[in-house]
Amino acid sequence: MNQTQVGIILQEINDDLQKGTQEKAVIDKLLNLVESLASENARLIALVQQLNNEINRLKGEQGQPEFPQKNKTSGDISSENERKEAEGRKSKGKNEPRNRQPKQSKIKIDREVICPVDKKELPPDAFFKGYKDEVVQDIIIKTENVKYRREVYESKSQKKYYYGQLPKEVFGKGEFGPGIRTLIPILKSECNMSEPKIKDFFENFGVEISKTYISSFWTGKQEIFHREKEEIFSEGLENGSYQQIDDTSGKGHYVNHHVQIVCNDNYSAYFTTAKKDRLSIIDVLTNFAPRRFLYNQKTLDLLRQMRVSEKLLTTVEETLEIDQIYFEKSINEQLDRIKLGPQQRIRIDDACAITAYQCQTDYPVVHCLVSDDAPQFKLLTEEHGLCWVHDGRHYKKLKPVVPQFQEKLEEFRGQYWDYYAELHKYKENPKPDEAERLQKEFDRLFQTQTGYAELDDRIAKSGTKKDELLLVLQRPELPLHNNAAELAARSQARSRDVSLQTKSVAGTKAKDTYRYHNSDLQKLGVRVYDYVYDRVCGSMKLPSLADLIRQKSNFKNPASPCGP
Repeated sequence: MNQTQVGIILQEINDDLQKGTQEKAVIDKLLNLVESLASENARLIALVQQLNNEINRLKGEQGQPEFPQKNKTSGDISSENERKEAEGRKSKGKNEPRNRQPKQSKIKIDREVICPVDKKELPPDAFFKGYKDEVVQDIIIKTENVKYRREVYESKSQKKYYYGQLPKEVFGKGEFGPGIRTLIPILKSECNMSEPKIKDFFENFGVEISKTYISSFWTGKQEIFHREKEEIFSEGLENGSYQQIDDTSGKGHYVNHHVQIVCNDNYSAYFTTAKKDRLSIIDVLTNFAPRRFLYNQKTLDLLRQMRVSEKLLTTVEETLEIDQIYFEKSINEQLDRIKLGPQQRIRIDDACAITAYQCQTDYPVVHCLVSDDAPQFKLLTEEHGLCWVHDGRHYKKLKPVVPQFQEKLEEFRGQYWDYYAELHKYKENPKPDEAERLQKEFDRLFQTQTGYAELDDRIAKSGTKKDELLLVLQRPELPLHNNAAELAARSQARSRDVSLQTKSVAGTKAKDTYRYHNSDLQKLGVRVYDYVYDRVCGSMKLPSLADLIRQKSNFKNPASPCGP
């Protein structure tokens, strides 16, 4: 807020006083001015400190050290505690007992040992009453180095040698057996260990292995897993009434990238992309098939939603053929003929790509997407649900200094999460009359006027997202939040903490594939080691994850709206 804007507000306050406007209205306007100036001042103080730190760094000095915050909640904008309380699941404190489940039935007993009583210590009247069982879990890690002595026969007439056949699990697989070849991807992806640490781990048990082998196996021996990943993703898209999506940062080949996460209750998929625009999301949903673009009436409707001018629409209509499928090179040739600004070009490409995606039949089309409010996720699908937790974070970002505004913010946030709790109850027992009541309650809640300008503006913005936030009233199976995708993104973040980047395309692909399988195996109740060992050995005794997803699902996506 600059000096001119402050002067205008002060002049308005002065005019109100002269007109005899009610004191409360004048005071509210003055307090909002104080709130705006306080917020602006805090932002400028932080900016000045950042600039001073950068100046000191350029001079070869050190900037102001960053001290940990004493109040851990001062910078916390998470609404997880409020969400859990609204859903009736209060977070446990330090002194609250854990709800531990019995685990004895899940433990596989490998051997039994009888622990006898010393008969010398027994009194004369003692008699045997049976056993008291105690289970102690342990694991033994040891080498299993095998020297295979292959018989060799020579035929003079055939001029060739005949060799004894190696077992299937080691034949043609190099100098390491299936145990080591299973552990490499598990230690790398599931345990987030770096390649030097994996080498140290094996050497601690007497295995002579090089970092080169670990790296080459991790990036180059995963064809079966890559192939099964594609099957899982296709099955996950087809067998689910909705999909959730989110992204997080990643780095590959010394360049910043983005990791896209697509998931639902049955699976989670990871894809690393150079950008995070709409075209990249469509690339992910079509498994990186060649980009296709379609111009038709639906494209025009999308362009109008993107607020493209009618004049430009006329120009596009004269340039592109109706119902014509274009590939990337051909549509670029057509659009290069007309003068377009960067944003106009992006919107035309996006609209044509969305239309082509929704009408294609090569890949399952997502009809309902749940996400945060990021722009690249909008307009891709027929229905789009928004995350209430993400929307709630905006209210937690408000840090009023005026006491009465602090009270108003706290009061509204309480009403916000009370309404969320009602939506959560509706999901468990959906009824038409309750849906109608919740629609009206939404209108009442998000038309609230508190007198705190920043809060009122935030409330109005939430109100404009009514259709997306209340999609759950039409489809009760939808989640109210996008936590599944966010939790999947944390797995990538933990991996990023260990290995800042991947250094090859093959490494990036392996990372995405194994991150994918690890999360899917947990959802499907399959042990990671058992699955990887089965595939590494080539026995294929365990069913494909795509089949397990199909068995777990009880519904199918509807057919493409554009027909076959």
